[in-house]
Amino acid sequence: MAIDFNLSASALSRALIGATLLVDGVGGRVVETEAYAATDPASHVYKGPTPRSAVMFGPPGRAYVYLIYGMHCCLNFVCGEEGGSAVLIRALEPLVGLAEMRERRKTVDILKLCSGPGRLCQALGVSRALNGQCLDAPPFFLEENTQSHEIACGPRIGISRGRDTPWRFTLAGSPFVSGRNRQGLF
Repeated sequence: MAIDFNLSASALSRALIGATLLVDGVGGRVVETEAYAATDPASHVYKGPTPRSAVMFGPPGRAYVYLIYGMHCCLNFVCGEEGGSAVLIRALEPLVGLAEMRERRKTVDILKLCSGPGRLCQALGVSRALNGQCLDAPPFFLEENTQSHEIACGPRIGISRGRDTPWRFTLAGSPFVSGRNRQGLF
């Protein structure tokens, strides 16, 4: 079943929990996301479009990849009908291509392969070259989860504005989530 990218950022953020995400055949199950709406002070588009955020104003279902701290890529999924909203993919449970992920990340610790947006992008080989690419075509593979699961939610992390908005979603109990509250307990 296809993912509906015409959802609000918070609805898509929840819908992606448990989905399978692969990039060039490497990836796993999405266990943590964060929502960013166009009206959100923490969003890159809050003050309007910039060359960096232009892809967020394009059609939903595109990758928005940007660099943070001058060294780490972050993978977001553009969503919503009016543009300007996106979902940050914060963590995966690594399932496919573990050898490649371990080589890219230079670690054998499975909990450190994809727990955090920078680690996730490094493990999956995501670079800014994928910015603007369609998420329903190679190198991406995205499959909706059809099994029931519990989702925990709480405040987003690593931001200075809009911190209290409860738009961080995790697969409850997953040891693969990033940052504090690793067990998905908020």
